[in-house]
Amino acid sequence: MAAATGVPCDEIEQLAELIHRGRRVSLWWTMGVNQSHEGVRVAQAIINIALLTGNIGRPGTGANSITGQCNAMGSRLFANTTSLLGGHDFTSADHRAKVAAILGIDPARIPARNGLAYDQILQGIARGTIRGLWIVGTNSAHSWINQSDARDLLARLDLLIVQDMYTTTETAQLAHIVLPAAGWAEKDGTFINSERRLGLIKRIAHAPGQALADFYIFKLIAEAWGCGVLFARWSSPEAVFRLLAELTRGQPCDISGIAGYDEIERCGGIQWPLPSGVDPAPDAERRLFEDGRFFHPDGKARLIAGEPQRVPEPTDARFPFTLLTGRGSASEWHTLTRSAKSAVLDKLGAGAPSVELSPIDAARLGVASGERVVVESRRGQMAARAFVTHAVQPGQVFVSMHHPETNRLTFAAFDPSSRQPAYKACAVAIHRARDGEPG
Repeated sequence: MAAATGVPCDEIEQLAELIHRGRRVSLWWTMGVNQSHEGVRVAQAIINIALLTGNIGRPGTGANSITGQCNAMGSRLFANTTSLLGGHDFTSADHRAKVAAILGIDPARIPARNGLAYDQILQGIARGTIRGLWIVGTNSAHSWINQSDARDLLARLDLLIVQDMYTTTETAQLAHIVLPAAGWAEKDGTFINSERRLGLIKRIAHAPGQALADFYIFKLIAEAWGCGVLFARWSSPEAVFRLLAELTRGQPCDISGIAGYDEIERCGGIQWPLPSGVDPAPDAERRLFEDGRFFHPDGKARLIAGEPQRVPEPTDARFPFTLLTGRGSASEWHTLTRSAKSAVLDKLGAGAPSVELSPIDAARLGVASGERVVVESRRGQMAARAFVTHAVQPGQVFVSMHHPETNRLTFAAFDPSSRQPAYKACAVAIHRARDGEPG
């Protein structure tokens, strides 16, 4: 492991000893693990450590993934990706029948196979099997890995619809139709945070112009398509919440015991699971697995492990550096759709793109802090200012993910289980900017 990671043996042993002797050990990780070609296996390895050492289901313990926004957990539980509502499985006839009965629709209307992940959607565009795409609340033309290829594919569509708050995003600029959506303070709804707590959002302002909450956009489209009768019970956001709550009955994420929005507000938020018949005491905190039972028929946990996999694009003589990408500063947010429009935040942030490199590599390249350089991968180039720092290891360089130029460089590799893009490693070269080069 020391040879593979560069972490000395004694430090690995010290970490193992620290975990061994700790009365309460809490393990945390962020996108550095998840956005990887083997992110699922790495996360499972961390979970295995928590299971093997008894650091789960007790105060101050656990294996905890921190994601990029407050409702990331909610979106996974209620299927904006590839699973069926409420944690059900498209491939299970029983699950399809249950969901259809609760929604009041014909089970034959529910597909018997899982939906497509984002990279598989782009593959469908490349093959010509997907001719239209409806993007809701994301800026793929900026944030998707290997951006030049992504933009080329989006341009091939017969119809690109973008539903967003802003028409200024890179993706909205490519759209044939833009559906103006309301912001969070302009609509009612719920979200689920990292401690599994459902919170309530109340509208405090009307959306401007023609903008509508996503809920009403979907309702109007359904009516226009002639299938509004299927959504007759979807009369309000709270009515939909009650349907979703019923859909979770008997599932690990069971919230069938939540009566509605009033109860969430009375309790100051409610953690799942809350099955029917359980009293949601205000401010109650409940841990998963504190009874020592897990979500398997025998109540036992499962240890899942796999062999480490090589980085999909290793360095070589031409591209000798490993590029790392991530958050640049607290004043920058995702694709800069709003934070770049604030003069104060722009001043506090990095401004123009910069690349962090170690003093050893800077000396070898003859590059000083503030000097113009070009970062190059097999897919494109990025002009940046050098920032020499001990924060990165020799052989590695770091670039903020917030700039659109960053994903001209990244390599389109994906975790085989989660389909998460591997933003955190690709091979690049750096050279001082030459006369006539951008930057």
